[in-house]
Parts: sequence; structure tokens; C-alpha cells
Amino acid sequence: MSHTLGITFSESATGSIGELTDKISVVMGEDGRMNQLTRKANTLMRGGLKRLAESEAWEKLSEGDAVIFELPERMQASALQVIKCPVSPSVELARKIGAKIASFANGEKISVLLAAQSRAAEMVYGLVLRDYAFDRHKSKPKSRAEAAMVMVNQPADIEARFAPMAAVAQGVHFTRDLVNEPANVLTTTEFANRLEALEKLGVEVEVLEEAELEKLGMGSLLCVGFGSESPSKVVVMQWQGGGDEAPFALVGKGVVFDTGGISLKPAAGMEDMTMDMGGAGVVSGVMQALALRKAKANVVGVVGLVENMPDGKATRPGDVVTSMKGDTIEVINTDAEGRLVLADVLWYTQERFSPTGMINLATLTGAVMVALGHENAGVFSNDDALCDAFLRAAKAEGEGAWRLPLAKAYDKLIDTRMADMKNTGGRMAGSITAAQFLQRFVKDDTPWIHLDIAGVASPGPTPLSPKGATGWGVRALDRLIRDKFEA
Repeated sequence: MSHTLGITFSESATGSIGELTDKISVVMGEDGRMNQLTRKANTLMRGGLKRLAESEAWEKLSEGDAVIFELPERMQASALQVIKCPVSPSVELARKIGAKIASFANGEKISVLLAAQSRAAEMVYGLVLRDYAFDRHKSKPKSRAEAAMVMVNQPADIEARFAPMAAVAQGVHFTRDLVNEPANVLTTTEFANRLEALEKLGVEVEVLEEAELEKLGMGSLLCVGFGSESPSKVVVMQWQGGGDEAPFALVGKGVVFDTGGISLKPAAGMEDMTMDMGGAGVVSGVMQALALRKAKANVVGVVGLVENMPDGKATRPGDVVTSMKGDTIEVINTDAEGRLVLADVLWYTQERFSPTGMINLATLTGAVMVALGHENAGVFSNDDALCDAFLRAAKAEGEGAWRLPLAKAYDKLIDTRMADMKNTGGRMAGSITAAQFLQRFVKDDTPWIHLDIAGVASPGPTPLSPKGATGWGVRALDRLIRDKFEA
């Protein structure tokens, strides 16, 4: 798995700055205000930073932008980055400044001199989130620094504040690793194996194989994988960090590759369908983060792992299948497979765990990208309180999310004479009819959110992630659980 950058916090020490051989990053106010570490660097450079602060170039910089000095005078550092930063930056700006530091470091060793900066922990969080590279399949991957050194005035306090952020960053990186993996590596079996490894962190993991899924009556999920050599699976992850209360549930679509099945997708861009397990990837990352930070909550994560391939045994358009709930579904389009997976996993999760609430995530529809682009996930919910709490968490974490409607008027688009429902309502309101389909498998007394993350799972780069998988949702869901469900 990808390595998450380690952080060494140390006491501010001006006497050592000239001897640091790493790259160095410092912050300076728009008016030239310097902390004691930046002042020392300025002294070593014979007033070079003061002259910068008085220059027109510095005045034109936006907050969070930087100037780089190569081989700074009277210092051993290879380069010095000076970032324009207010005394009390917002959380969003602090994280973006951390990401700017990561881009400057570019995998090399770096010392970050923050002294008494009020958002030091958030800056380091941004640094760790952005310091990510998925290059394990290159013959000569670039070597990367194992850790960064951060000088602050109260290192023990900052380290304590950063510790839960570090756990979440590891969860984000775990999600990115899963979503970035090619499908010949991340098969359903390999995915399940990686989740079983979470047992080392205290997560209880159970893998349900095809024979058990058949006994449970999961005809909707199983029909998606009929054309694949990879066995369909459901993985149940339980984190018991709370009391005796029922758990909160996270449910994820895990289609490790989606050809569209018999309703075959066009060849152009099909390679991107390695990310169609993004919902299951986010659920997995959240479960790892909760375990690493020892969250005081009971949470269950359930993911359906399948592969959608064309084959002589594959499900055909026009076939009718029976879900675990007992409802029958006419499969109009085998490329609308994610909802077939989620239907059974949602019902199973409610039947087994009676959760206090439930959120499912899926790279479900292209329609949500037409509506919201890559800036926001589509949010659908039957419960205003839970939805509002999630939207607050997403906003606080800077993860775009926008609520879209559910209404009975859309149900007629998925009615069919052949069965209780069909699996697609056509082009009109495509993301909404998919959500209406899923809602039929949610009990009336279960607070529920459906997150369509097709546009946000893998657009990269973003301010906090490089090109490829973003890990969107891990931070927002962790915050929701922390704010709403932890004792």
C-alpha cells in the first residue's frame, strides 16, 4: 500500500535553521510579519525575505501562493519556499497551504518552520493529504521521503491535535489506493483480502461468498457477476467503539470493473471503469480511519464486490431477477448494475443490523456528472436531520455535496409491466430515478442518504490530491460520525 508521510514535530530552534539540508518552507504575512523562525531565515539571507515582503511581486501574490529561493544565501538548504499566509488563516486555506508545501517538496525531505502558527495542525494535514503518489506499477518508482520535520512552539500539543487527522489521512490514502488499482490486480478476491487485513486494527471482518449470498436470496446482486470469472462477494466490517447501541451503517458499491455487461459500454474511456468500486473504497477508508483513531462509535461498513462482464452466462437485457427483499426487477440495461448490487446490500444491512441510520455511496450515474460536474456529489435523502448533518460535515471538510430531490412522481419512470420495477428509467432525471430505485430497498423507519459520487471519486487533481482517485467522502463521513454519533 502507499506510504502515508510521517511527521516529526520538534521544538522551534532558530540556531539549527542554517544547518538544515532539506528543502525548507516558511510562512510570512502579507505585510511582511514573520515568526521567529522566518526572522532567522531572513537574517541568514541578509534581509532577503524583508526585501521580498516590500516588493510589488509579493503584494500581487494571493494568500497561499509562494515564492521559492533556490540555494538560499548562508543556508545549507537546497531551496526555501516562502508562503504568503495570514496570522489566522481559515481551515480551508491552511490545508491548501499544506498542500502547496507538499507540491514544493515533491516527495523529497522537507522541514516546515511554523513556530506559533495557529493552524499548524491543519497545515500539516494538508501536507500529508497531498503527499501521495500511486506509482507501484512503474518499473522504477520515485523514492519518497519517509517523514517531514515540522518546527512548532508547542510540539506535544500540535502533535495531539494532528493525531486524529493523521488517522483520517491514512484512510483517505487507503481509499485512493483501492480506487487507483487496475482491475487485474484488484479483483473481488484481492479486494476482500485487503479488507480482511483491517482485522489487525480491531475491525471485525466477515466475507460472505456466493453460496451464502444465494441462500440469502441476493438474486439482484448476484446477477451482475454472472459473466465474470471473479466470484461475487459481500464484505461486512464492524467497528465496535461505542456502547450497546445499534450501529450506524455505511454501504458501498464495489464493481471492480464495469464493461456494461451485455449492454456493452463504448471502448473509449472504458479503462476508467476500474474506479467503479469507488463507493466501496470510501467505506473501506472510513472504517480504517475509525479504527486508527479509536472512534467511540459503533459503525458497520458493508460492501458488495462484483465484476460486470459480458459472457455466455451474463445477465441479458429483459431478464427478471428477484432481490433479497423479494421484489422482482426487470433488467432493462445491464450497465445500470450498481443499483442492483446496492439493492441487496442495503436490505441485508437493515435486516441484520437495524442501523440507527444508513448512508450508501456509489459511482452510480453519468447523469449526476451532467448535473453537478466534478465539484459536487449528488445527495439524496429521506431524512432532513441526517442529510443536514452530512451536508454540514461535507462543507466543513471542503468536500462538495449538493442535495437533489426525491419524489414519488419519478417512480412511474421505473414502473414496468414485467416485474415490480425496472432497473433504469431512461435518460430523463437519470440520477434521481436511480435514487428512487434504491429507496425502494430502504425501510420507512431507516434514516438514509444516497451519495452518487461518480463525479468526485476520481477527477483529480484537486487542491488536496494529485491526479487520479481523490478519496472524496472519507473526511466528510468521519466528521459526521465524530460530530453526530460518538459518545
